[in-house]
Amino acid sequence: MFKTLTLILGSLCLMTVTANAADLENTLYLDLKDGRVTIELLPSVAPKHVERIKKLTRDGFYDGIVFHRVIDGFMAQTGDPTGTGTGGSDLPDLPAEFNDRNFGRGTIGAARTNDPDSANSQWFICFDDCSFLNGQYSIFAQVKDGMEFVDKIKRGEPPSNPDKIIKLQVAADAK
Repeated sequence: MFKTLTLILGSLCLMTVTANAADLENTLYLDLKDGRVTIELLPSVAPKHVERIKKLTRDGFYDGIVFHRVIDGFMAQTGDPTGTGTGGSDLPDLPAEFNDRNFGRGTIGAARTNDPDSANSQWFICFDDCSFLNGQYSIFAQVKDGMEFVDKIKRGEPPSNPDKIIKLQVAADAK
């Protein structure tokens, strides 16, 4: 009996460690001037977008990039190395991964042109309900903590003296 109980408890501990490791692999830390935002990636919803964001994050691509389009009551957009809203990474564009999730407060979607299959490195965080975007943009993440810091991002199209990403990192890699 004791042996069986020990095996069960050991298995539960191992499953917890494995689950936590997976959670860290699919969690981003977004450091802004006012504090840290914790983001949950959604690989089961948009696997190609999650893979792209993690690759670019691990390459340091997003560190220092500005929020070039920030509309009060709507969203904050970033991910363009030129800061103009017209740039992206050197990687090929991604096909759309539309899903049935709702664009609510803190939802993160892939920015794109009029072509649904043109998402690359740009993304946006919704300040409020943006359900009018449902089915038109790929949702790949959700803010889990620190939305109050997102709310403090300077507004404008483009903002004068825009806020920037201080550091973006995959939580599993965080030091």
